[in-house]
Amino acid sequence: MEANEVLDAKGLACPMPIVKTKKAMEKLNTGEVLEVQATDKGAKSDIAAWVKSGGHELLKDAEENDVLKFWIKKG
Repeated sequence: MEANEVLDAKGLACPMPIVKTKKAMEKLNTGEVLEVQATDKGAKSDIAAWVKSGGHELLKDAEENDVLKFWIKKG
């Protein structure tokens, strides 16, 4: 999946992946896609909840080699 920006949040513990995701999303225009890469297992539920509360859309999530990847479309 194609992303406008990629955020590397690997190795960061909660709540830093969410904090960095929020900052990265502020720079994007509506409709653009942010790919977030994280290794904190809690990020899966945290990002899903944050996306919903922020009015964004979680297009896809995947796990590759212990790295969680999320594609978020800015609402």
